Amino acid sequence: MSESIVHVVALVGSLRKDSINRRLALAAVDNAPEGVSVTLVDGLERLPFYNEDLDSATGSEADDIDPAVARLRAQVGAADAVLLATPEYNGSTPAVLKNAIDWLSRPYGNGALKDKPVGVIGAALGRYAGTWSRADTRKSVGIAGGRVVEEVDFGIQASGLDDGALHADVVDGVGAAVRALADQVPSRL
Repeated sequence: MSESIVHVVALVGSLRKDSINRRLALAAVDNAPEGVSVTLVDGLERLPFYNEDLDSATGSEADDIDPAVARLRAQVGAADAVLLATPEYNGSTPAVLKNAIDWLSRPYGNGALKDKPVGVIGAALGRYAGTWSRADTRKSVGIAGGRVVEEVDFGIQASGLDDGALHADVVDGVGAAVRALADQVPSRL
């Protein structure tokens, strides 16, 4: 009997096309361990700010959910696990990532993150490598219903990347984070 593939989706908290956090997520896509596939979820910038009046999942009067929200919920809902790559903006989670978490948390108690293993990695300019942002993101994910994988706490100081390239030790760290996340997915043998 063959082992099934663990499907991980990666969301990035930076909208910049060449952000280091996007490169971390792409390193996860390109270097996924054997038995794991990682897919980058794009389009977070198209999500409207969370508003219950726009969310049919909350029983509001909205007839149709925004297509970007429906797509995000479907992609995350179909995944086995979620990897979040976040910079640190003013000592916390960037608005675009927090907004995605808010949409994924609904309907309350049964959102797309419910009971899913979620790992948080990131790069930030500060000397603490985005520790505050990763902690705030993990807190939000836990409240939103995700199962935070504390062992996945990989952060790098972006200012240490002189040429902007991801060094082998960084790629290895991302790979280890993805493996630790995938190991939290119940076996489907």
